[in-house]
Amino acid sequence: MLRKLFPVLLAMAVLLSACGPQGTPTLTSEEVQGTAVSSAWTMVAETQAAIPTNTPTETPTSTPLPTDTPMPTPTLEFTLTPTPTTSTASGDPCNKALVISSGAPMTRLRLQNETKAPVVLSIYLNKTPFGDCGYVGYTLAIGSKDYVEFPQGCYYFFAIINDPKKPGKSFGGGDNICANNDDLWVVRIMRDQINFQSP
Repeated sequence: MLRKLFPVLLAMAVLLSACGPQGTPTLTSEEVQGTAVSSAWTMVAETQAAIPTNTPTETPTSTPLPTDTPMPTPTLEFTLTPTPTTSTASGDPCNKALVISSGAPMTRLRLQNETKAPVVLSIYLNKTPFGDCGYVGYTLAIGSKDYVEFPQGCYYFFAIINDPKKPGKSFGGGDNICANNDDLWVVRIMRDQINFQSP
């Protein structure tokens, strides 16, 4: 009798062991950075979509406006050297890792982690006159003050705060957050915001 039940008991044991607890998958730093950049861009897109549009309040009239025939403008002959771009799935040529062109004016940034936890920071550079744009990621230890050279321009900042007790995210930057000289600029990463200032 036991011989007949043995295959059945063995099959049940294998099935039950397959249903046991599974390990928690871990993310690589590249996956964390990709998630951070994706989240930041989603927030930027939602912010842009929430900005009210300018709706005209005047009723159009059927009277045509006077027209003026402009004088022809002189043409200038010059040659542009195309900058290679990387096409991305979103169609945005700046949604890529930053590549700095030679001759681009640089500034110094002090990345200052004030969160009391390790941080993964992504810095997104808006397109500069040199055609530089994209993002760079940094992993910052607790209380670190790391110095980096970065192209002058306007920035967005996004940080993932890796606190095991209270994880979080922090944002800062925009079109008016710009470094336009080679002075030292401080990026202060806090739990609720990221400040960008000249010391």
